[in-house]
Amino acid sequence: MFAFILRRLIQAIGVMLAVGLLAFVLFQYVGDPVTIMLGQEATPAERDLLRTQLGLNEPVVVQFYHFVVNAVQGDFGLSLRQGQKVSVLIREKLPATLELSVAAAVIALVLGLPLGVYTALKRNGKISQALLAFSLLGVSLPTFLIGILLILVFSVSLGWLPSYGRGDTVQLGWWSTGLLTASGWQHLILPAVTLSLFQVALVLRLVRSEMLEVLRTDYIKFARARGLTKRAIHFGHALKNTLVPVITIMGLQLGGIIAFAIVTETVFQWPGMGLLFIQAVQFADIPVMAAYLCLISLIFVLINLSVDLLYFAVDPRLRVGLGQSGGGH
Repeated sequence: MFAFILRRLIQAIGVMLAVGLLAFVLFQYVGDPVTIMLGQEATPAERDLLRTQLGLNEPVVVQFYHFVVNAVQGDFGLSLRQGQKVSVLIREKLPATLELSVAAAVIALVLGLPLGVYTALKRNGKISQALLAFSLLGVSLPTFLIGILLILVFSVSLGWLPSYGRGDTVQLGWWSTGLLTASGWQHLILPAVTLSLFQVALVLRLVRSEMLEVLRTDYIKFARARGLTKRAIHFGHALKNTLVPVITIMGLQLGGIIAFAIVTETVFQWPGMGLLFIQAVQFADIPVMAAYLCLISLIFVLINLSVDLLYFAVDPRLRVGLGQSGGGH
């Protein structure tokens, strides 16, 4: 077990170094930070002084080393557009993105898992067929279109929910949350539903497919022959083995939700990291873009590591295989 975790950690460090190199290349070859910060009217002396202060005259290897050391400490320099520390901007925007992403993931699991089980157990029913048709719609429609349609119906036509912003928030130390105010909940509903619809459809179809496959296996037939109740077979045996691929997909999808909340945050003007990244791209704010890239990659790496470890809690076959592998050495 320890060797497995160590191997995964080494792989994670390798991935983060590769991402760090990509982010460093952004600093080096996308735009000129000296020109962006000083403008075209700066004198050569002013430009040389700033290049020296930024360390741009040092060898590339030395610059990359300093970049990695600073990145590990969470220091990506100053935003070229706002003049603030990038770490401060990320810290301000991170709670909004995580709040939205976790809400979307919870909706996806709470709806997708039971609906997937239902459509598998009642696969010929009319309700199941209607749910499958809905899932196709959820997979096919782009996120921005779903968001616009929800705004049109629930904000413009009915006037039930706000169409933009985060609402009132409460500061808990450096963390800001809208979950403690009624306005925060109202503003969260539409973007969370928009971001979750694709995930609901994905989980529903995945759970249904895996459940049908598990129900055809020999050990399920043996359980039926032993006289176990349908409830015990479906939820005590079949569902547990169905959860293994679901954990994989939802782990990766959680990272995807955080990374690709950009569209939803832009449509609803949700003040998170995605909106910050879009603004950074528009103004060629390289430090913010590099910080966003590294942070999202770190989130993906941590989620993948967590998913690998969760396998051992859900699937006993993996624990047995790992034990045999360790014993062989």
